[in-house]
Amino acid sequence: MLFKEELSTFSFSITMRSIHLFLCCIVFGTVSAQFTQEKITFESANPFSLSDIILHLDEQEKQTVYGQLTLPVDSLNPQKKYPVILGVAGSLGWREHHRDYLKMYRDLGFATFELNSFKSRGITSTVGSQDQVTIAGIILDAYRALEALSKHPNVNAQKVAITGWSLGGGVSLFSGWMPVKNAITKEHAFAAHLAMYPPCFIDPENTDFTTAPMHIQIGEADNWTPAQPCQNLVQKLSEKSTIDITVYPDAHHGYDSESAVVHNPNGYSFKDCLFTLTDDGDVLMNYLQLPMSNAWMQKLGFLFCVERGVDIGGNPTAREQSMAFAASFMQQHLN
Repeated sequence: MLFKEELSTFSFSITMRSIHLFLCCIVFGTVSAQFTQEKITFESANPFSLSDIILHLDEQEKQTVYGQLTLPVDSLNPQKKYPVILGVAGSLGWREHHRDYLKMYRDLGFATFELNSFKSRGITSTVGSQDQVTIAGIILDAYRALEALSKHPNVNAQKVAITGWSLGGGVSLFSGWMPVKNAITKEHAFAAHLAMYPPCFIDPENTDFTTAPMHIQIGEADNWTPAQPCQNLVQKLSEKSTIDITVYPDAHHGYDSESAVVHNPNGYSFKDCLFTLTDDGDVLMNYLQLPMSNAWMQKLGFLFCVERGVDIGGNPTAREQSMAFAASFMQQHLN
């Protein structure tokens, strides 16, 4: 009988200790945050060029697009509205290092939205073509996603930022170009734009960009989307826009991945290109100054300046610094 009483006392002690430890974990924040995931579907379209959006948006072929919204769970405040960071992948689609950023943002208390422009169209990669899904098409997707997110009861519609990598970096950057933004929506706007190694070799005649903060992060050794045109673009826009740039030394395209630097023989190197962007959204070829308004004209335009073969891979120091800056940037502009 004495043994049973001692065992009962011991079990009760262990149970109370477990409850105490659990409560301590909650108080001191050591329990992992919980999240809920939700597929958001909306109607977009398939414009090839920015001019298709500016001049002929209503005529574009309709396209159903989806993305994944991941929200923190706050059981004490189920009606809480969260800032959201909308992510846009590069030409190879969603990669592990892209999702590392999204996880970091969620750990900081933000919601994230993973835009799936490629999967929505049955495409896995646009490396070596860049015409199956274009920057223009994904900019439209991003704003249609923003419209859908703005209706969500747990989203703070005034605090939605956009970030992206490579092709997605171009979307993050040029979604801030006012002629195309206003052609899509005058009601909704992104609160901040963070572009990772975007294609900056497009020189806009119209320099009206968003007044929301914009920042570019890029590698000095990038031969896919080179850094110098980005530095030139930032200097050109800085008089009217809140834009800045960070260039990481000895860093290639995809410097924030954990993969070794490798040579991709199919990727387009744009290091010798600079295309004019007209007020109407036409991107003009070098020399001939003809609009690259469809896939055939784009291929022709690329012949004048594009080379095959690029280097891509990580730089641990640049990755660490880039992620730290991204965290600080979002906390500064979304909190």
